[in-house]
Amino acid sequence: QVQLVESGGGSVQSGGSLRLSCVASGYSHRTYSMGWFRQAPGKEREGVAAIDATGSTSYADSVKGRFTVSRVNAKNTLYLEINRLTPEDTGMYYCASTAGYDGAYNVSRLIGSGMVPVSRDYSFWGQGTQGTVSS
Repeated sequence: QVQLVESGGGSVQSGGSLRLSCVASGYSHRTYSMGWFRQAPGKEREGVAAIDATGSTSYADSVKGRFTVSRVNAKNTLYLEINRLTPEDTGMYYCASTAGYDGAYNVSRLIGSGMVPVSRDYSFWGQGTQGTVSS
């Protein structure tokens, strides 16, 4: 059974940083494409970063230069480094993973085009970790 577990959220002041982690289990995630999503209060979930099996990445325009997505396949772990936090970064952060070759290829193709995949491009989801930024 595939399981994604996020951690690293918390309450920080504006200008601070967070490092989120997502540990995958139940499958060999090294061949899969993965992503991070954010859901602010009262808003829809939005993709903020994505990474494919080769390490290629893409970011939403609103986070470019501040967010860095990475993965350590040996640890089955996905990371999201967030710097220069603002109150607008407040929300629940979710990690997601594709399933199967077709899903991984589709997300990889989107990343290669500079696009950030949307929710329907992923099959597996974590429960989320909350990040709250105060001014």
